[in-house]
Amino acid sequence: MTTQVLVIAPHPDDEVLGCGGVMARHSAMGDEVHVVVMSRGVEHLFEAGLVARIREELAAAHCIIGVKTVTYLDFPAPRLDVVPMHEMADALLDKLTQIKPSVVYIPHHGDLHCDHKATYWASLVAMRPIGRTIPSRVLCYETPSETEWGGPIVADVFVPTVFVNISPYIQTKLQAMSCYKSQLKPPPHPRSLEAIEALAVYRGAAVSVGAAESFALVREISC
Repeated sequence: MTTQVLVIAPHPDDEVLGCGGVMARHSAMGDEVHVVVMSRGVEHLFEAGLVARIREELAAAHCIIGVKTVTYLDFPAPRLDVVPMHEMADALLDKLTQIKPSVVYIPHHGDLHCDHKATYWASLVAMRPIGRTIPSRVLCYETPSETEWGGPIVADVFVPTVFVNISPYIQTKLQAMSCYKSQLKPPPHPRSLEAIEALAVYRGAAVSVGAAESFALVREISC
């Protein structure tokens, strides 16, 4: 039976930064990978044509990884913190009901960006285990240039508890991220290809594999 996988991203590129290797691994294993992008850049804060260009970059990246569907919810970026929580949660619940994912990946609540925090909480509200179709596994991914820049508050620190070997897929992740030309930065910026690969090698070294992505487990339901 095919596993349905959902990745919830505040913005285009967060999904590849956070779990592009795992997405490629899921796809290679025959799972169906779906992505929900929460936001759309508000026009007066972004140059003309940038939103369309980023979405073209996303399509190219997802073709490399093997994503089945992408949905844009079009809430305003970078202003998810002023959107009523129930509106975002209801929109996510509609997608959860439609896709019925077994595994869901979401951003970490301690990320610096307010859109990441809002996405985390809206996701948890949508996935409350109260009798509806709910995922059996929920994990937080780390997003370079957001997770490591969170404040020095113990409760907000990203503590990885799950490591996934992406050694066969690290080049696929880097190729996919290369599509996001508008978002890439030169090293030593954490959103450079060099830094992304270095993080994967570092996470892999923690569990004696060549490259890994790490996650904080939110909930796992075993039947």
